[in-house]
Amino acid sequence: MGGKNKQRTKGNVRPSSSGRAAELLARESGVVPGFIGFGSTVTSELGYVPAVHGAEEIDSLVDADFRLVLRKMSKRDTVTKLKAIQEFGSMCQERDAEEVKGVLPYWPRIYCKISVDHDRRVREATQQAFEQLVLKVRRSLAPFLKSLMGHWLMAQCDTYVPAASAACLAFMAAFPPSKQTEALSFCRDEILNVLQDTLLKETADTLSDPQSVPEEERETKFIRMLTSSLLGVKKLLHLLPNSDRILLQDRLTQLISPSKFWKYSKHKTPQVRGALSEVVSALCQYTPGLVHKEAARASAAVLLSIDDTDPVVLPPLWEAVLHVVTTIPDCWTHVNAQKGFLPKLWALMRDGGGGMAKALHPNLMPLVSRLPQEVTEPALDFYTTFFTSLIQGLSAERAVASPIESAAIVTAVVECMRFSVLQHTEEGEEQRKIQQMLISQQLLPLLESAVGKPSLQNGPLFLLVTEMLISWEKRAGLHGGDGSQEGADVFKILLGDFWEGIGLLLVRFVDTEEADQKALEGVATLLQVMRYPDKVTGRKQGHKKKSVKICLSEPGDIDRNGMEGGGRDDPPEGEPQQKKAVGSLESEHLEEVVCQLAQLCLVYVTEKQSERHLVFLSLLLRSFHTPRVFTMLMESECGEKQSAEQSPPVVDFKNTAMRFLLERVVAWLSEEGRSQSDHLVDMIFSSLHCCSPQETTRILNHITTMNLPWGILLRVIQKANEGPETLKSCRDWLKGSVLGERLFGLAEELCNTGRGHSTSSSNENIHSWTLISLVLSQHHNNEPLIGEVYLEKILEKLHATLSETKAQSDQGGMEPLVCFICDVASTFYSSVTDCLLLASAEELLLTAFQITAQDHSNTHLSVSVLSKLRAVCVAGVQALMQHSGDQFQETGFLCSAAVWVKRQLLTVSLDIKSLQVLVSAVESVVETLTTARSQDLPLLTHFLSLLTPSQLEWTSIRQALPPQWMKSPLLSGRLRMTCDYPSMDVWKSTLLSQVPAHLCACALLGRVIQMAATGHQYLINTYVFVCVCMSWRFFSSSPVSELLYAVQWCVEMDLSLATVSQQHSLLTDWGLSGCPPGLVPVRDLLETLYTRSVAEGGLWSLCLERYLQVDVVATSSITNVVRKLYGDPASWFPVSRAKLSTLQVLCPVMTREERRSVSSLATAGIINWQDNDDVSGCLGVLLCCLHEHSPIHVEVLQAVLASMMEWRNSREDWFLFSSDLSKASADQLILTVEMMRFLSWLVSSSPSALGGSQWDFLLCCMLAWLETACENVSGLGNPWVQLFVCENASLIVELSRFFAAPPAAAADSLPAELTAEWTDFFIEGIYSLLLHLPVKITDAFTEPDDPLFPLAVLRSVGVALTYIPVQQLLKNSLPANFIADQKTNLPGPLQTLLNTLCPLLLFKARPLQITVYLLLEKVMGQLPECDGEGESSKTEEDAEEPSLSPPESLMAVLSACEDLCESVLAGVQVGEFAVVQPLSVEYSCFLGYLLSWKLLLSFFKASPSQLRVQYSLYLKRSHSLHKLLIHLFKMMPENPVYPGQSADTKDTKTFFTESLSLDVDKTAGVEWELPHLACGVYYSAVQDLPAMVRLWWNSQEKRVSTAVERFTMRHVSPVLSAQEIASVHASTQTFDSMTVKARSAAREVIATYSVDDIFIELVIQLPQNHPLGSITVESGRRVGVAVQQWRNWMLQLSTYLTHQNGSIMEGLALWKNNVDKRFEGVEDCMICFSVIHGSNYSLPKKACRTCRKKFHSACLYKWFTSSNKSTCPLCRETFF
Repeated sequence: MGGKNKQRTKGNVRPSSSGRAAELLARESGVVPGFIGFGSTVTSELGYVPAVHGAEEIDSLVDADFRLVLRKMSKRDTVTKLKAIQEFGSMCQERDAEEVKGVLPYWPRIYCKISVDHDRRVREATQQAFEQLVLKVRRSLAPFLKSLMGHWLMAQCDTYVPAASAACLAFMAAFPPSKQTEALSFCRDEILNVLQDTLLKETADTLSDPQSVPEEERETKFIRMLTSSLLGVKKLLHLLPNSDRILLQDRLTQLISPSKFWKYSKHKTPQVRGALSEVVSALCQYTPGLVHKEAARASAAVLLSIDDTDPVVLPPLWEAVLHVVTTIPDCWTHVNAQKGFLPKLWALMRDGGGGMAKALHPNLMPLVSRLPQEVTEPALDFYTTFFTSLIQGLSAERAVASPIESAAIVTAVVECMRFSVLQHTEEGEEQRKIQQMLISQQLLPLLESAVGKPSLQNGPLFLLVTEMLISWEKRAGLHGGDGSQEGADVFKILLGDFWEGIGLLLVRFVDTEEADQKALEGVATLLQVMRYPDKVTGRKQGHKKKSVKICLSEPGDIDRNGMEGGGRDDPPEGEPQQKKAVGSLESEHLEEVVCQLAQLCLVYVTEKQSERHLVFLSLLLRSFHTPRVFTMLMESECGEKQSAEQSPPVVDFKNTAMRFLLERVVAWLSEEGRSQSDHLVDMIFSSLHCCSPQETTRILNHITTMNLPWGILLRVIQKANEGPETLKSCRDWLKGSVLGERLFGLAEELCNTGRGHSTSSSNENIHSWTLISLVLSQHHNNEPLIGEVYLEKILEKLHATLSETKAQSDQGGMEPLVCFICDVASTFYSSVTDCLLLASAEELLLTAFQITAQDHSNTHLSVSVLSKLRAVCVAGVQALMQHSGDQFQETGFLCSAAVWVKRQLLTVSLDIKSLQVLVSAVESVVETLTTARSQDLPLLTHFLSLLTPSQLEWTSIRQALPPQWMKSPLLSGRLRMTCDYPSMDVWKSTLLSQVPAHLCACALLGRVIQMAATGHQYLINTYVFVCVCMSWRFFSSSPVSELLYAVQWCVEMDLSLATVSQQHSLLTDWGLSGCPPGLVPVRDLLETLYTRSVAEGGLWSLCLERYLQVDVVATSSITNVVRKLYGDPASWFPVSRAKLSTLQVLCPVMTREERRSVSSLATAGIINWQDNDDVSGCLGVLLCCLHEHSPIHVEVLQAVLASMMEWRNSREDWFLFSSDLSKASADQLILTVEMMRFLSWLVSSSPSALGGSQWDFLLCCMLAWLETACENVSGLGNPWVQLFVCENASLIVELSRFFAAPPAAAADSLPAELTAEWTDFFIEGIYSLLLHLPVKITDAFTEPDDPLFPLAVLRSVGVALTYIPVQQLLKNSLPANFIADQKTNLPGPLQTLLNTLCPLLLFKARPLQITVYLLLEKVMGQLPECDGEGESSKTEEDAEEPSLSPPESLMAVLSACEDLCESVLAGVQVGEFAVVQPLSVEYSCFLGYLLSWKLLLSFFKASPSQLRVQYSLYLKRSHSLHKLLIHLFKMMPENPVYPGQSADTKDTKTFFTESLSLDVDKTAGVEWELPHLACGVYYSAVQDLPAMVRLWWNSQEKRVSTAVERFTMRHVSPVLSAQEIASVHASTQTFDSMTVKARSAAREVIATYSVDDIFIELVIQLPQNHPLGSITVESGRRVGVAVQQWRNWMLQLSTYLTHQNGSIMEGLALWKNNVDKRFEGVEDCMICFSVIHGSNYSLPKKACRTCRKKFHSACLYKWFTSSNKSTCPLCRETFF
């Protein structure tokens, strides 16, 4: 709040200090102030000021922290004050009691101030802090209690409830309940002082400082304190004992005698008026004597304010009204009732209490009871006006809208009426008039109005009137009395008047053909309430609501023999037999009225066919089904005639209810065209209450056979099922054959109709299915609703119908039928206990499951129908769990379903979609089984065991897997194996769309058991299959290994194939492609994998390898288990292919000694090759050990090599030199491959073992193998031939690396002539053959998607070709390849190289594309030299600027790619990222396109400046660069972040900061290769062709240019600018008389040019969007240069930097040459004002014959063409 940073007044060198101010005050006044504050009548000193000098004895008890907090409490800022109070409370809680007691002398004044603070948060926090203070100091508060209690009591009456509650809590903490009265009595005078001052003396300006507190805040505080003070007076009177009240008589008189006190009744604030009313009530209650003294003002203040309807004022005001009229008998002498009170009362009642009826109207009856006779005279007029106004209030807007308000008014009407009748029971004409008025003018019109209004029908009116009538009957002696009590005759007359009037009233409602339906319902409701008031009372008491809800269920008052059970009806069914709360009407008037209305209804029904009267008659019979009513109904002649004509032989004519039922109700039911029949069904059961069970059965059977609509029969069954009594009476009918056969016939009819593709969805059809669902699902006491035989027959029919769905191909027409069956079955399974005891129920469930498990495209069922079928399965399985518990039935649903699913897996060809559907169906079953119970699940265990194939089945489906998986591990060297497939047809076959059965079984088992384990919290990660198996102990490790086998098969297959990719994605999505978790029992699984690997090898070895790489396996002690498996190293011999594959996998986990022993045995087998049948296996074992760094002596290696050289002489056929590899067996090829691998290892790891003869042997073999490979290109479809070529290429790579950088240890031991021989002979021999190989392969295999295509060979050969020397490329021996009309300056071999390799950039094989790029990249720097030589012969006199095409073969590739790229990217906007599937056709096209541009940009960068201009002009005219840039901004990602970075990396790497490594054998990160390459091409373009990119950018529309600029500024410009500045720093180029410096922080380059006395300094500034924006050239220092010349030179440099495609250094060099020429005397061209031309770097040579000025040829050409004139630009003469 203070101004710490403000400038102090001049001369004031010390900051302000309140302490120094207090010290000064003490010095001047001579007293020691403890508190300082502005004056107030409530508290004198409000603020705490810390102690000053001389007051140490005062402040010695106050802790320093408390002093600081108390000072903060006096601050004006609310936040500061609030924090200080909270801190004070915490300190009181934490500090010692003695420290807190020191605060007590200063607390009262502070409390009295902040307890009435304007901010409510401050007040609440104050009371909370006060509570902590009280809890700490306890009795020590007593000396300060009187100064606190007044404001403490006011705080307990605070209008902010949380603050008041906190104050009350503090008060209860200070005083127990027994001491609270004593404390208040002790401080009563001080409390009254505070309250009286606040009420009578204080104003808004005295309570708050007008100078600092706003007016609104002052007024709010004043009103709040007034309210709190008034409430405090009430609270004080309530809590003080009577003796203290007597002692306070004088003080209270002083309080209430001033007129200011009573003026608060008219205060503008409702809170004040309400508080005053509460004070008046308290005064009347506790000090009536004082009120008598102030009777006049008290009566006027209260009684004349009854029109105040404010919600805050009205409740306490009416409490005060009742207290005043009770306490002050003569109050009406002080108030004119007729003029001042009653008119306001009438208006208030007519308005419905102004929306406050709930609070107002309960007070009306007590008020009327207290009104004296002089006020109510004349009585008839008074009561007429009173009730008229009161009833009129029901029409008020708020009463109509609110049921609560309406109920309050109705209750008040009836209460006041009952009171008024009791007050006027005497005989006399006046009394009789009042009674008649109440009945005829008030009660009956109110009932008439209520009958037509649903809001009043649902209210308490009918019940209250019934209770009033019952009380009149009791007083009239109709409830067992003798009728002799006083006034009995009067009440009988009243009852007679009422029933006479109500009868006529109700007849008026009914006796009209157009009777209102709502009114008829109201009449029925009124009569039902009068019939059974106890039921309505119980309902109301149970819910504790004023509103009334009428229940229309049937009473069971008539016995089954048709006789009346007694004088009165029994209560309705379901009501407990208890003591009645209200009683019931005993007079016969009610039944007479009902009989009259029923007979009247019958007339209208028979004569007018009035449906509404028929409904009303049904409502009447619900409650009044007595013999008298039925007798009355059957007395008409029409009824007798119908009885004679239609009565069946079963009719008992003595029972009028049966006669009415059969003669009337049945006839009405059989009427055609009847839409509503519920009321007739209700009438049937109303009549059946008077029938015996046998009669009930006969009648219902008769109704069943009448062929009535199914909706009627549905309603009859529903009605029979409503209550236990009704169900008991109808049991024989429900279980009988009549109903059962009828329902079975209905089921047949429905199924036959649906099978006929009927799509009807009429109400009748819906009712029919609802009826079937009802009889199947409703069970009582575990018994079906109908006979069990018929239930079974219905289920069998439904099952047969649903089974037809599987057999038909197009089920679109049967969908409604299937939907209905599903709904019925779901209801049946979910609601019937032990429903699966029926065989047909299980068959139905199995059929539903089979439909959901089949491909939806076969059944053509919609999604909604399938979801219903799944719901049926879930409900059925849940019912199965409840029925069977843990018992698994061999013939049950789970068994049948598991067998069917396994048959589908093993025998049916499933595609991806079919498998997903099948798995989803099984998942649903498993999920239901797992969620049903939380303990062990034997049902699930048995179900999964039946799903699992047997060992023989596993072997069969595993062997059926396609063998194409072998190629990848074989060619990558991860697997050493041969194949039993001699025919190449097996490699030519492509995979079908069906998923292999092995994969289907593994996917389903893995998925469902994963779900089961997830449901039981066994899941750790994706290999939950194993966890569940071992935890349930019923699976062996076989299924686990099969799952690993299936996953490995997908991994090894070529994922670029769509089918395999989808299958692998399916396993990945289901979480089945990971590795086992740590909880997997690895020992058993490892033993299984090892056993199968040793026995079969192949993919089992790869499964074992992958399993050993799992962290939980590799880091454990499981390696000891592995060693125990293979035991002695000698067990690996004799070597088989399966053992070799297993050994290759286990070598990394073997110990050093074990590998040494194995390698020794293998070496012995090689050396003793004459006695060994498998030299290839021993060589493979040796290589496995060598690759794991197994120690071996050089002599041993030389011995092995000597053996191989011996083979060369004696067994040359082993080497396959010049052989037809297509005829060689896999074993022969593998032996040669192993020799190549051994020789490669020698070169890379142990070259010292090679001597001169060994080197000759190695190099000659390598070259001979290469020649053999080139001769067998057509046989590369064989994977083992591909392996032969790949290993040969790998040997060439190792040799190239070795001779490029021989190891220091081996360089000295090399033969002297070896390096020369390699360089002079072998290099040429190798690469002359190797360079032909890609061309031959693409000629022999034209389709890269062919399964036989040797992609691995291209990859290996490509890696080898990257080591080819440039000279070998320039002097290649490729067949001559020239194109007609091709303009070229290149030598023949070089042009042949381009024409041969450039088209391969578009071949769909990434290794070949990268190889061609890397080869052409080597020669790109040589090409411009040829164009430079050809260009030197041209003269500079050509008028037009010459353009020169880059290599045409490269431009042809670009031209071919541009159209395809444009078509692919047509739908992508600039700035959007086009995602390209890796290794697709589009990917190859884009890759070739970008690689061609990368070559072109390399070519451009290597060109000299003169040629670069011509090349750029060609690109400009062909628009190739423009198309490239558009394509790049569709291929570059919006955020080109380099993948694989951590989130906390400071310097984010992007595709622009990191260079792209284009490796031939690259496999990881291929998905990011194309975006990265696009970014690299764009960076090279803006670096090498900035002017052309800038020109393109300026020509684009705003949307494109904005997107390009935003991307470039964010990602490219910072990197490019930094590189430009760095290149200036690192430049080694020197200039005579010019120096160049760079400032990296400012992105500036400073060039200083000085010659003799001339000094020039130029500052080159790079823009933020470099290179899109123009480079600015600013003026530095200059000496000795004219201003005009200076400006020309600046313009020239700016032009060079803007329009030349080069770096800053190149632009500066061009500008320096121009200035040098100027100083040498060469004049500027007067067109471009430059000596050296900016494009072709020529001098001005074309001179005008008139003015002798010279111009550039290119400038003149532009001048002539743009001006359309041939005049000199300077002298305007004709230019010759």
